[in-house]
Amino acid sequence: MRRRLALLAWGAAALAGCATPPPDAGLLSGRIAVQVAPTTTAPARQVSGSFELRGDAQRGQLDLLSPLGTVLLRARWEPGRADLVQGADTRRFASLDDLSVTSFGEVLPLGALFDWLRGRPWPGAAASQGGSGFEQFGWSVDTSRSADGQIVAHRAAAPAVTLRARLDAAP
Repeated sequence: MRRRLALLAWGAAALAGCATPPPDAGLLSGRIAVQVAPTTTAPARQVSGSFELRGDAQRGQLDLLSPLGTVLLRARWEPGRADLVQGADTRRFASLDDLSVTSFGEVLPLGALFDWLRGRPWPGAAASQGGSGFEQFGWSVDTSRSADGQIVAHRAAAPAVTLRARLDAAP
């Protein structure tokens, strides 16, 4: 009798494991690296790690994760407000641009990242096609490998910034 109950419990657990909910359709996850070139007043800077991005340019959340999946930094935003959470410390900013300067050392077009990761310009600003991708906000976005979930965005204006992202699954 115990053996049957054990097999029944094992079978139920196995079936429950197969009944996992589908992945979040609005979630983009992968690896990101941001490199900022040195200037006469600041050394080179680099930030890299895994990320999870949810929402859109108006309301969203960006988590930077440790190799073990622990949230190292969380950025949350909505119109007129952006919060940066690191551990127990939460800092509030007036805009997503202000938050990105604190987090990455430069203004990064985080709101546009949702579209850029999908290999297309953000519809909220003018863009021009060129080379192997497009240009927007003074950034050249190489989308030649977007089918594989990879983009490289480069801003040549000083200090030069390069953003590389690779999605876990191509959009």
